[in-house]
Order: sequence, then C-alpha cells, then structure tokens
Amino acid sequence: MQHILDELEKRREEARLGGGQRRIDAQHKKGKLTARERIDVLLDDGTFEEYDMYKTHRCTDFGMGESQPPGDGVVTGWGTINGRPVYLYAQDFTVFGGSLSETHAEKICKIMDLAMQNGVPVIGLCDSGGARIQEGVASLGGYAEVFWRNAQASGVVPQISVIMGPCAGGAVYSPAMTDFIFMVKDTSYMFVTGPDVVKTVTNEIVTAEELGGASTHTKKSSVADGAFDNDVEALLQIREFYDFLPLSNRANAPTLPTPDEIERAEESLDTLVPENPNMPYDMREVIEKVADEGNFYELQKDFAGNILTGFVRINGESIGVIANQPMVLAGCLDIDSSKKAARFIRFCNAFNIPLLTFVDVPGFLPGVSQEYGGIIKHGAKLLFAYAQATVPMVTVITRKAYGGAYDVMASKHIRADVNYAWPTAEIAVMGAKGATEILYRSELDDPDKIAARTKEYEDRFANPFIAAQRGFVDEVIMPRNTRRRVARAFEMLKNKDANEPYKKHDNMPL
Repeated sequence: MQHILDELEKRREEARLGGGQRRIDAQHKKGKLTARERIDVLLDDGTFEEYDMYKTHRCTDFGMGESQPPGDGVVTGWGTINGRPVYLYAQDFTVFGGSLSETHAEKICKIMDLAMQNGVPVIGLCDSGGARIQEGVASLGGYAEVFWRNAQASGVVPQISVIMGPCAGGAVYSPAMTDFIFMVKDTSYMFVTGPDVVKTVTNEIVTAEELGGASTHTKKSSVADGAFDNDVEALLQIREFYDFLPLSNRANAPTLPTPDEIERAEESLDTLVPENPNMPYDMREVIEKVADEGNFYELQKDFAGNILTGFVRINGESIGVIANQPMVLAGCLDIDSSKKAARFIRFCNAFNIPLLTFVDVPGFLPGVSQEYGGIIKHGAKLLFAYAQATVPMVTVITRKAYGGAYDVMASKHIRADVNYAWPTAEIAVMGAKGATEILYRSELDDPDKIAARTKEYEDRFANPFIAAQRGFVDEVIMPRNTRRRVARAFEMLKNKDANEPYKKHDNMPL
C-alpha cells in the first residue's frame, strides 16, 4: 500500500512543478508569480480543491507526444475567498507558455459548467501565449467552447478576469466577455494582433506595452477596469473586491457589519457646493462621506473621469454608485462616460445590487467629434440601462440637472424609486445664461436687461422647488443628512418587486 501512496505523492509533486524549476525561476525573474503561487495568495489558506491535476494533452504532431506535462498548462478548481466559494482557473506560463490546447480548454470549461450549475462566481488568472499552434483547429475549437460558456454565464454568475501576463489573439475575447478585467502593470498586455503584425500590415511601430499594456487599457480603450503594481497587490485587491459581489443572480451581495452609524451627519457637505455655479468641486468627497467608513472601491478610475463608478457599502449593504464629476469636463456626459456608466449599471442590475446616483450634470458634451462618434447612440445606452433597471434606485441631485441629461441620470421619469435634491440643485432645461439668450434674443444688445433677465431666470429655476412641486423630486434634503436619508431609502426598498413585460430579450442600442 505504501508504494501506491508514494507513487501518488510523486505524481502530485511532478504536477505541482509545472514546466520545471528552470521555467519557474524564469517566471520569478520577470516579477511574476507562478499559477499555484497566485492561487495561494488569492484563496483562503488551505481551501483550494484542485480538479484534473493529471490531465495531459492528446497531441502527437510536431514531437508533442514526447512531452506531456500533467495539468497541461492550467490549474483549475475551487476554494473560498473570505469564506465564500469561488471557482477559478490559473494559466501556467511555465508549461508551453500557458498556451491553450483542447484539453486545457476542457479543464476551464468543466469549472465554468460547475460554476453555473452551483451558482458560484468564476475568476480567471490569465497568463498565456495564445492558442497552441501544434494542435491547429482543435485549440481554436477549445477557445470557442470557452467563449460560448462566457456568454451563457453572463448575468448568471459574476465573471472576473485578471490579466497577469500575455493575452493575445483569440484569447482576449474570453476576458472581454467577462464582467470585470483587471491587469498588472508592466507584466501584462492584451491585444488582438501584436506589434509585429501591426508593423507588417499598417507600418506602425509600437511596443507591446504601448499597444496593449495596462496603461493603454485603463486610460484609452477602457477594456480594463483597473491595474495594479504587481501580482500580489492585484490578487489582494481582488479579494477585497469579491466581497461587493453576490455569488449569483439568485443571491444578494454579503452584508458586512460596520461601526459607522446610519445617523452620522456630515456638516462639511452643507458647504461643499460653491456659490459660483461654474466652480467645480470633488464629487468623490460626497461619495466617501456617505459611504460606510469612507470606503469607495472605484472602477475605471483613469477612464472617462467625468463620471465615477464603483462600489460602496451603506449600512453594510453593497451599493453601486454612479456620479457625475464636476472636476472633469464640468461633469458633462459624453461618449466615453455614457458607455462606462451603462456597462456598470447593467452589471449591478443583473446581480441585484442597488444603485445610488449623484447628479451634477450640465448636459451632453457638444462638439463635432462627439456627434460623428455617435453620442446619440452611446448616450442612449446609458438611458436604456437606467430605464431597464429594476433594482432599488436612489438619486441625489447635488447641483445642476439640465436638459436631457437630467432625464438620463436616474430621474423619476425613468423610474428611479427615490429622488432627493440638495437645496443647491438647479433643475432646468438649460443654464440661466443660455436660456436667457434664447428667450430674450431681441434684448441681447442691452447688457443690463440681459443681466436682469438672467437673474430672473435663476431665481425662478435655479432651485429644486419647481421640480419638487411637481413631484419629480421626493424631498429637498439637507446635504449633511444625505447618508441617513439614502440609507433609510434603501432599507425601505429592500423588497422592491418590479414587473417587466414579457420579451425574449431587449435590443439595446449597441
């Protein structure tokens, strides 16, 4: 019996070594952890249950039959993060560069099927050179099987991709279909075609980092939701992020105890909005002062800074936040901010996470580039996402809410549940100056008359009370009491049940 146990342990040790010590050392020299080391950091100690440790590829072409390392370049299984279950796979770059073979894909597909069956999220730690060329179409078929499951799992269980090395060619489309993508600075990159192909086809000279590094995808393309300095920081941040999410669309996000009192007042909010309506202020300060213990887990921080998205907790409950940021483009909505917010809203709605919206929006950004770029359709994505949402929605208008942008930003008319306004709120078709110049065009030659007309318009509309009289705003609240009012509103909305008309699916303006 002992020799059998010894054989088992020998096979396990061989599998744990992946591509061997030399390749492990090479991985470490690049500043990267191995697949198994990453799993150890991500999961609670001792909770990892591995599947298919001994599975090997079936390819015999190009001399592949001479090397059949166990595990075939990916480690799969399940464990727990802060006591909550998760399925995961970690590609092992030390084995054939983490390339995806038919059996490699089968391992990933198995845990994705189990995740959907059991209502548990999936995390992929991606570090792969792409499809295994030696297997030809079989590896491409493996990718397609993974892609299909990404689409089936969408809206069923949360899917998170962490890019921790190369991710190129067809490999990028699996992360692209997941809910969140995080990257590691300087050691990870994503692109459909690499620098060499780009140079050959378009004669553009670009490095891998410039083409598809973390900086590119967090600041320019918006492909990634965040980037971290190294593997360890990335994995620890994913552990923190995981607690904001439910296990599936059949569950709610966990409630975490907090010492922060609901009744806490923030008197500094009473004076946060400047008297000059054209002066900016930091909406992030509002979010942090309303959130439990000031914690705001921001997503896509470096992209479309005119809108903020991310998660907070209020009274221990996970809440999705969308907020116009007056510090960037005066908080105007544009193409990038509309897409950023719409995507986030749809995730929250799919997974039962309530939405809190802070509004200070002077309108949509004007310009030829915006119109040519399709601001009409992209702005409609944001409107569509809000109008379709059935989770509890609370809106707080802090200052400007002008024109169509007022309607779009979770107004009462598109079925937000509770709409509050600060006394500084200005709810109108447009700003006083622009409105006056249209209404009193014949008096434009008289500056004194125009100034008087502007003052008259401001007195009439630069306040929240006209909207409150019509019931478009439920209450005008003291800024200092925002946390208490919002917390109580969400508590009251916990059992919201919104019925939708029957449909196979909607036709979102993509």
